[in-house]
Amino acid sequence: MDFNSQTGYTAPRATRTWPWVVLIIVLVLMSGLWFSFQRNWWLPMPGWQAVFLSNGQVYFGNVARLTPDTVVLRHIYYLQTSGPLQAGGEQQPQDLALVKLGAELHGPTDEMRISREHVLFIETLKQDSKVVKAIEQFSSGSR
Repeated sequence: MDFNSQTGYTAPRATRTWPWVVLIIVLVLMSGLWFSFQRNWWLPMPGWQAVFLSNGQVYFGNVARLTPDTVVLRHIYYLQTSGPLQAGGEQQPQDLALVKLGAELHGPTDEMRISREHVLFIETLKQDSKVVKAIEQFSSGSR
């Protein structure tokens, strides 16, 4: 107990410790909220996604992890045109092919870490979309 010489009052120890108890409870609650918010960042997204980048490229795959800084994409496909792109004027119809990432000259693995600053948006694809059907066809080996 502390004795105050002016009032003659002796404060019990419990009145000095309650602010610490309240502070600890508030910190525990705040960290619990923070962790519950953060856990949604790293959970994989269900199904197939289209990731649209700032350079115009679109990748299709499974978003395995989404953090404030990066998007981790696995089982990656992209669209490739068979003809030359026309500059300006009339646009010729293009033959598009869905290509599985990995057969390129530099031999990339089937995982891509994309900086979030280059991601415009991410869309989850419907099961009956043409891209998902093409991916399923490719995966089953019937191309």
